[in-house]
Amino acid sequence: MSRTAVVTGAGSGMGLAISEHLTRRGDAVALMDLNADAAEEVAERLRGEGANAIALGVDVSKRDDVFAAVDAARQVLGPIEIMVTSAGIEAFVDFLDITEAQWDKMLAVNLTGTFHCLQAALPDMLEHTWGRIVTISSSSAQHGTKRMASYVASKGGVIALTKALALEYAAFGITVNTIPPGVIYTPMMARPIEEGALPPLEQLMTRAPMGHPGTADDIAAACAFLCSEDAGYITGQQINVNGGWYL
Repeated sequence: MSRTAVVTGAGSGMGLAISEHLTRRGDAVALMDLNADAAEEVAERLRGEGANAIALGVDVSKRDDVFAAVDAARQVLGPIEIMVTSAGIEAFVDFLDITEAQWDKMLAVNLTGTFHCLQAALPDMLEHTWGRIVTISSSSAQHGTKRMASYVASKGGVIALTKALALEYAAFGITVNTIPPGVIYTPMMARPIEEGALPPLEQLMTRAPMGHPGTADDIAAACAFLCSEDAGYITGQQINVNGGWYL
């Protein structure tokens, strides 16, 4: 059965792969990204493959913009039944050097942005007594990562928010789960490795029994399952896609 989905951060990386997986199984997808051109490029390619996809440029930290974008998606594609929040930023800064502005921006995008998106989409799910919410958090929020205190705090908040909403909306046919990725080799991961903010990939992988990094498709496959009819009895869970990374 085709559903209508919104995926944030869909212009690249995990959000892009998630959008691909959802459209290939027949879902209509609104691809949202701060980089509107990147989102449109992906949406155009997906439409060329026969998908029902639109692109919307949006800064998830801006509440009015999020609600306007979700409403635009609703008008074109129909009621929102699936919401995947993949948009996010990261930063590597010694804790004592984090400014208030840097802290506020991190939480505004990663945590408050998730809050905005879920509040915008949930009314449709409640009306139809069916919904799938998947937040993309981080394994860093589970085991901690030095020089990433603001990022870890924001993603820890996403995990806690996910659990709270799972309890609040379970009786309405809405599932709420989070995927905390491990080492997933995307541009967002490659950049800090190249800049030396993170250890070399080989060193990072010593903690993962599978011995190699994951891909955006690994995250997307798990996400697509959590957004399916078959995942109706799974809620409030952290689905760790991390190659066995010990926490």
